[in-house]
Amino acid sequence: MITWMQRHKKWLIITIWISTIAFIGAGFVGWGQYSYGDKAGAVAKVGDIEISMGELQKSYSRLYTQYNKAFQGNFDEEKAKQFGLQKQALQQLVQQALVLNLAKSYDLTISDKELFNVIRKQKAFYKNGIFDKELYKQVLSQNRLSIKEYEAELRKELLIEKTLSLLPVEISKHEANILNTLFSIADKINYKVLSLEDVKVDVSDEKLKSFWETMKNNFKTEVVYEIKYVKQEPVNIDFDAGKISQYYNANKTHFKDNEGKILPLEKAKAQIVEELNAKATKDKALRTYIAYKKGKLDNSVKQESKKISLSNNPFGEEAYKKISSLAPSAPFAKPVNVNGTFFIFQLISTTPSKAKSFEEAKAEVLPLYIEQTKKSKLLELANKSYKSFNGTTSDFITIKDSDKIQQLAPQEAAEFLQKLFVRGDKNSFVALNNGKIVLYNILEQKLLANSYDDTDPIKQIKTAEFNKGLIQTLQSKYQTEIFMKGL
Repeated sequence: MITWMQRHKKWLIITIWISTIAFIGAGFVGWGQYSYGDKAGAVAKVGDIEISMGELQKSYSRLYTQYNKAFQGNFDEEKAKQFGLQKQALQQLVQQALVLNLAKSYDLTISDKELFNVIRKQKAFYKNGIFDKELYKQVLSQNRLSIKEYEAELRKELLIEKTLSLLPVEISKHEANILNTLFSIADKINYKVLSLEDVKVDVSDEKLKSFWETMKNNFKTEVVYEIKYVKQEPVNIDFDAGKISQYYNANKTHFKDNEGKILPLEKAKAQIVEELNAKATKDKALRTYIAYKKGKLDNSVKQESKKISLSNNPFGEEAYKKISSLAPSAPFAKPVNVNGTFFIFQLISTTPSKAKSFEEAKAEVLPLYIEQTKKSKLLELANKSYKSFNGTTSDFITIKDSDKIQQLAPQEAAEFLQKLFVRGDKNSFVALNNGKIVLYNILEQKLLANSYDDTDPIKQIKTAEFNKGLIQTLQSKYQTEIFMKGL
């Protein structure tokens, strides 16, 4: 993570925004007993910095979402345990805390001005080309994130960035010369591009079924959950002046203007009522959840039924994740906020996934069969023709001359040259990530008298090694205590 930050400082703030909304939107995939909204309690301490259960839940949820997408929705708590997801989540937070301890030792801070300068530049909060405070609050509210939480997280990320910026990785003249020599090697080549369109595939049922037989267990029906649920609509209460004043005095720092100054009571009144109603809605949802779980739900509360799956789910990703973690022994889910309305779910039954028949799977199998068969046939064609092909002859080109390669898009040409200049074969072929294959024959080679000042590749390698050493040094300097068993 630290390596990534130093390599991508330019885009760090955008990424902070995306990742923050991502892990909030993903919800809290929790463990242990129910404690609605409780983010207190340290699970670890690194130097002077404590890591709370709330932070661990967020880190865990973000990782869970990433793995679930990679597994195409087939990731569950059992797999999470196998992959040690809790430990991974905690390791990320420990690394951050180590750097934050270092920042503290140098008295580094992020001022309110620095923080709000960054917030005001985030396009997600822009309306009609300028920063809009109401949109800022609205976007955070829609993602169930308070201004206080968001700004605290952003301040932490900015402090990590500032700390790492004070530890630059330098490139020596000798290292730059090595890179300059590498980029000065030039080849004149004859080349030809083969694409998947150059081969035909037999798509008869006989061939397709034979292919399906080798991997039929990969094509399964979705898990279907039959559920009951009740809804808790947003609460709107006419709070008296005393209640509003009391809440304002206890939470003044929630209400600030564009300059970061605390708003007076009258100007903050609408926001105060909004927060009080949100809190009342959440409290009422919790009471409904407890009554539902105990079988004491009021008769006036309407229960609805539905069957959902990964592709047929009107409640969103967070709700699906909670429902899929339910079991007959624990069928009730904690309240989930879906676009301002809280839902409390009860699992009735689960229809497990099963292997599809050939006819059921045929539509999914066909494109996979075509792609894999074409790649195989294209590879056979490349092996047969690379020694005798007649293609296009280039000028002398270096690893950076992707614009001089015809028949390939710039990104494809760049990939081809990167792979070509690390090959030892004079006459062979290069397979590209998108399936194309480039046959090549090196006709001549020479060293150009060019000079390059792009030292990013060396810097990336050195940065990775530097960060590894930095973490090891900080680990020896700041004691890490883990308070949660199993981590």
